[in-house]
Amino acid sequence: MESHNLAALIDHTCLKPDATEAEIERLCAEALQYGFAAVCVNPYWIPRVSARLGEGLVKPIAVVGFPLGANRTASKAYEAHDAIDKGAREIDMVINLGALKGGDFKAVLEDIESVVHRAAPYPVKVILETCLLDEVEKRLGCQLAVDGGAHFVKTSTGFSTGGSTLEDVRLMREVVGSGYGVKASGGIKSREFALGLLQAGANRLGCSASVALILSEKI
Repeated sequence: MESHNLAALIDHTCLKPDATEAEIERLCAEALQYGFAAVCVNPYWIPRVSARLGEGLVKPIAVVGFPLGANRTASKAYEAHDAIDKGAREIDMVINLGALKGGDFKAVLEDIESVVHRAAPYPVKVILETCLLDEVEKRLGCQLAVDGGAHFVKTSTGFSTGGSTLEDVRLMREVVGSGYGVKASGGIKSREFALGLLQAGANRLGCSASVALILSEKI
């Protein structure tokens, strides 16, 4: 795959807590230069990112309930609405992991539905944090995301015990089907692995080392 084609599938990401204005500015400049799909940041930075990117092809993404997913639903819904109001054009929300693992699927579904409703008409990705789930829970999380009206399932926050795996992406694609979004994020350190994730079924990648990824074979 050509570098420009790969770039168009990457959400250029900086979610570290100590990110500075200069780093966010550089993130936006790189996204515009290389043609990344989006810039993914914490909600604080969305007004600046939205203003910097303008109305072009590169979309501003805000994370919601990040990185634990344990916020109350009303908080997540407000956070999503506020981010959209400030210029976000996609939302990446963290699923309620405790509710999922504890079998409270109604709470998980309502959590997703509320964020989807407040983010409309813009797409919502549901972060499963697959490294903390067994296979049954991964399948349930994917199905609840679909049932809740979200548009993507996403593997990881990048802040837990593991990131993307080929096996998880294959499983997620199997559950959601061909017409749904699957975003792989966390631990994508080489072009070979990135292409493997796409072959396994991902159609979006979340990367913090995006420029190095498209300019070299290995980081």
